[in-house]
Amino acid sequence: MKEFGFELRVCAWAERNWPPGATAVGAPIVARQLGTKRRRWDTIVVETAESGLEERAPFGGARLGSELLFLARHAPASWAYYRECLPDPGYPWRYVREAIHEADDRGFLETRRDGNRIEIRRRYRYPAWVDRIVAIENKPDLDAAAARRLGEQLEHDVALGLADEVWLATETTAEGVEPALLEAMPVEVGILVVSPESGSRSCEPVWRPRTLAAAEPGTRILDRPGDGRSAARFEYADPTWKRRKRLEIAERAYERGWRSYAGTMRPDCRHFELTDPTGPFPRCAAKGRPQTAAECSGSCSLFEPEPPAWRDGGWPIAGGPGRAAKRLLDRKRDRRR
Repeated sequence: MKEFGFELRVCAWAERNWPPGATAVGAPIVARQLGTKRRRWDTIVVETAESGLEERAPFGGARLGSELLFLARHAPASWAYYRECLPDPGYPWRYVREAIHEADDRGFLETRRDGNRIEIRRRYRYPAWVDRIVAIENKPDLDAAAARRLGEQLEHDVALGLADEVWLATETTAEGVEPALLEAMPVEVGILVVSPESGSRSCEPVWRPRTLAAAEPGTRILDRPGDGRSAARFEYADPTWKRRKRLEIAERAYERGWRSYAGTMRPDCRHFELTDPTGPFPRCAAKGRPQTAAECSGSCSLFEPEPPAWRDGGWPIAGGPGRAAKRLLDRKRDRRR
């Protein structure tokens, strides 16, 4: 199976069965392809409780970016001039003013003018809704070369400690997972074995991860020469930076979810289908198989727009099957939130 389809199935399994091998607790949010400028993870699981999601809901379904998060976390409960009640943002105040107007439009901040001064007060207290963040790297075909590359990437993840746990998900084979390949992984990384069973996917943890010190300083490895003689270059990651970055990742996961793939594919193609109600997962009828996000694009030689008559139809596919597929995925994402 290609990595894209494998990734979607790991996400679908995690949304229903997280944490692995234990009774489900809380309401995990699962998202794809999130991280930092230097590192992007295949799957992110944000562990939270239903009460945390309820407290986060008044801020809307769209994510809060770094400037909006700054306001949501520091805005006062009573009226005050914004430059006197907010801490130094570390960037020009004009960006804060722009964020204030956006937050007012979003409805979680109130503004008023006292002469030329803009006063603000919050409508809701921003909650501590994120319990833990778990990163999963997906690699269905774990050969020796892939194990070496992944081992180095996962060592960076462990040293930085941005996530509370790091997992590797790989697919079983007829011979099982080769232990020598898994030995190339850092001992702090958990191992999930994914096996196909009657059309669905089940995951089994074969190695439990260690909990990383996400609240403490981390080590960002910048360069590690492979000759064994040169010293590695690294820098420390401040806990304040890690706390802010974790919250930004959680906000993006809250907005996106793992079903956002319809936004980068072409569901308006007449050959686009959604299959398997446990997903649902995208499939190309013209190719007769699941497709990847890179394949399903306007440059695909088999792309055919939906006929206009399809888009003129009424319920249950008002606007055409493509828009109906997007609405279905949006409803499923909203239900998780």
